[in-house]
Amino acid sequence: MSQEQDWNSPSTPSYQQQPGQAYPPPGQQGFPPAVYQQPYPQGPGYMAPPVMQVMPKNAALAIIISFFIPGVGSIYAGKTTTGVIILICYVISWILTIILIGFAGVFIFWVWGMIDAFLAAQAWNRAHGIVS
Repeated sequence: MSQEQDWNSPSTPSYQQQPGQAYPPPGQQGFPPAVYQQPYPQGPGYMAPPVMQVMPKNAALAIIISFFIPGVGSIYAGKTTTGVIILICYVISWILTIILIGFAGVFIFWVWGMIDAFLAAQAWNRAHGIVS
């Protein structure tokens, strides 16, 4: 509305509203169209998304960890479920040494923990394209 308009007279829009049209046509009244902004800055050409880098798992470290605590080397190498199973069975075997049957289990789970930790570390490295 301009300043010279009579405020007591009913105002009429400067456009003819069509039946079923709720808003004025673009450009006549209302807000100006929004300026498009990119959500992130673009460099020249196509930019690939950043690649996640992973650290290789050291197979020797996995064996050393499993030498002292069987199963934890497998957990370090990425096989959490297997590592927890080895650790629990190792602890149960120590408890069963009271009736002498646990000595075999202690040795078996100790060796299995070291072998699984070594193989799991190598498999994790292969799966992530790391030559070890």
